[in-house]
Amino acid sequence: MGGRLRRRVLAVVLSAALLVPSTRALADETTAGAQPPAAAQPPASAAAPPPDTWGAAGGAGGRETEGKTEGKTPPSPARKPSVCPCDGSAKEGDSAQVRYTLEGVVVRGNTRTSESVVMRYVPFRRGDLIDVSDPAFQLARFRLLVTGFFRDVELSLEKGSARGRVLLVVSVVERNTIVVTDLAMGLAADADVNGNAQPLTAYAGISAAETNLAGTGITLGGAIAGAQDKLALRARFLDPAFLGSPWMVSGTLLYNDSHDYFGNSVVGSADPENELPLSNAAVVAYTRFGGQLGLGRDLTLSTQAWGHLRLETIDASYPLSASHYRGFDREPIDFDIIRGRSLLATVQLGLTHDTRDHPFLPTRGWLASLNGEFSVLPSALDYDFQKIEVRAQRWWLLPFGRHVVQLDMYGGAIAGNAPFFEQFYVGDLTDFLPDRVLGLTFDRRPPPNFLGTEIVEERYGKYAFKITGEYRVPLYRGRRSIYGIDVFTSFGFYGMADERTIAEPPTGYTGAARIPIDLTGNIGFRVDTSAGGFTFAFANALSFIPLRGEGPAGE
Repeated sequence: MGGRLRRRVLAVVLSAALLVPSTRALADETTAGAQPPAAAQPPASAAAPPPDTWGAAGGAGGRETEGKTEGKTPPSPARKPSVCPCDGSAKEGDSAQVRYTLEGVVVRGNTRTSESVVMRYVPFRRGDLIDVSDPAFQLARFRLLVTGFFRDVELSLEKGSARGRVLLVVSVVERNTIVVTDLAMGLAADADVNGNAQPLTAYAGISAAETNLAGTGITLGGAIAGAQDKLALRARFLDPAFLGSPWMVSGTLLYNDSHDYFGNSVVGSADPENELPLSNAAVVAYTRFGGQLGLGRDLTLSTQAWGHLRLETIDASYPLSASHYRGFDREPIDFDIIRGRSLLATVQLGLTHDTRDHPFLPTRGWLASLNGEFSVLPSALDYDFQKIEVRAQRWWLLPFGRHVVQLDMYGGAIAGNAPFFEQFYVGDLTDFLPDRVLGLTFDRRPPPNFLGTEIVEERYGKYAFKITGEYRVPLYRGRRSIYGIDVFTSFGFYGMADERTIAEPPTGYTGAARIPIDLTGNIGFRVDTSAGGFTFAFANALSFIPLRGEGPAGE
């Protein structure tokens, strides 16, 4: 019995001695340093493990932009890169546990786009101490998506060459960059060059561009719009990294040959030769030719500042005199443009803040802008004015069915004698009239006037606002030529006026009817395709249903 007891005690002591080193080794391994989240360890096996390329030269199928590698080694199935919590899901209190030293940035999937273009939107560089809860990860992803160069973007971390070091992997899926940037077509209630109403006429406009020329991020584009006796042309250029610098340079050339309509009802006109018969509108024929140069820079990952110098020559002709009914009184028409040749020169300054997650079908984020325009000599001798515009759009993703809600707020004001095509136009505010396309107006009608106010008397104004809400429901998501289809409906209200509307309201309106506001709304589809984004809306077509109100003197 004594011998058996001694052998058992000796066995227990030897077992304890063997367990102590294992426990210390485990403690040393868990406290030595932080590793990238969800880092998988290869399982113990007698067989040789697969080649470990996680953090080795070049990683998998990509090239390190600010590191040391150019390898094309396929990734090890046992070592999958971990995805950054770019949605900000990491808790703030855990940030000290998920900070790493950035060893380099790897760009993958960019078969056409230069790495320098991708890196322009990535705010991290080699040697930075990064925190995966930093919202800059999410903003970088959104900025890359909003460029329109990529259909999908993912940011992930891979283990670096030493403990506590990581590689940032930017994986992109490119999309077609020869796109239709704008397309407009529809019907309008037009008038001939003498101001007489015509049957419905068609109008159309298209803008197309190569937004990533030879993978450099440079944009070259053109546009054309027209209707009967109206034509507008544009050519534009944008270099987001001029001569490799952080400055952006843009340029635009324009040409417009058109006419516009003035007068509310029973318009009388006279030229130097004779008095013209009464018509539906007095007509201004004009041409514009010129362009602008712009210089911009990123202030932050989501904010840009721009400055533009604009120069145009204008040639206009219109009746020597014209009058119309404003309310119950007949008054002369002010055409707000200089007869013959004139010069327009302005300086434009602007700020844009963009945190959207998609350029055409956003589900979250802000798009806000502040723009000011000021006339400069020698143009100030012809048109001396100052203009300011503010717009803010916000999107929210609802917790059910990926439905999206949008709020859109806009306001602007003009001081001085701006030409009419620089003033606020009622068709740009109500969805029931065609918008201006490349500066062309197509419709002579007043707005619908659902509220029975004096908004029906306004065509151009110097003060404007609009507030709308939109509800959008996804119908389809794909990965080939059509990426998404959403149905939307919107509703809101707007207002527009000039100094005279405020100081001397037209006769025949009393009480709240003297406030020039009205309702607006729309319904339609938004379609995101490999050729660009398209909106099919029906408010303009619905506007031909005879439900519109009139002013005291009729239309």
